[in-house]
Amino acid sequence: MASEGHDIESKYQVTSHASAPPPVTPVIVANPGPLGLSAFALTTFVLSLHNAGAGLAPTSPHGVVTGLALFYGGLAQVLAGMWEFRTGNAFGATAFTSYGGFWLSFACIFIPGTGILASYGSDVATLNKSIGYYLLGWTIFTALLLIACHRSNVGIVALFFMLLITFVLLTAAKFNGSIVTQQAGGVFGVVTAFIAWYNALAGLLTKESSFFTLPIGPLS
Repeated sequence: MASEGHDIESKYQVTSHASAPPPVTPVIVANPGPLGLSAFALTTFVLSLHNAGAGLAPTSPHGVVTGLALFYGGLAQVLAGMWEFRTGNAFGATAFTSYGGFWLSFACIFIPGTGILASYGSDVATLNKSIGYYLLGWTIFTALLLIACHRSNVGIVALFFMLLITFVLLTAAKFNGSIVTQQAGGVFGVVTAFIAWYNALAGLLTKESSFFTLPIGPLS
């Protein structure tokens, strides 16, 4: 009887064959750095020319920058920052997303529908002081990123150093009401933009896609 029971159990026993899961194809994410740097460079370049008074008065309207700040300097940089998160680059993600937010918030200040400028009425002194505080915050943040990138490469360190000087000058210009200081900040901003473009081009000219590359001076 015991033998018959064993045979019945063997007959109806279900044998499971564990199979290995199918291989997962890794998702390839292209380097988002050149996009973020290019968006930052172009928007900074145009605004800095206005601040420097290049061919126009340094106090003239710069409404054309608003469109750039919204879609290229803002949206494109935020997207680049999100893709940097996907690649595992915390520094790039923090920098691009934050400066994308900077340009979006900067654009909002000058969009009439937000009512931000209108809320100050004719009190230009308070408006300048408020924008000065706004720029001061970004000055401090840029200083933190300059410290954080000290082991990256010469190109990135030079970029954040020049950007820090730009923010310092623009902040001082708002607090002191100095057009000359604003123009100096504009000049440094133009230089910052060209350094950002250089770093972007260096990221595009890879050994796989170009006959030559650009030196960036690795520090690590």
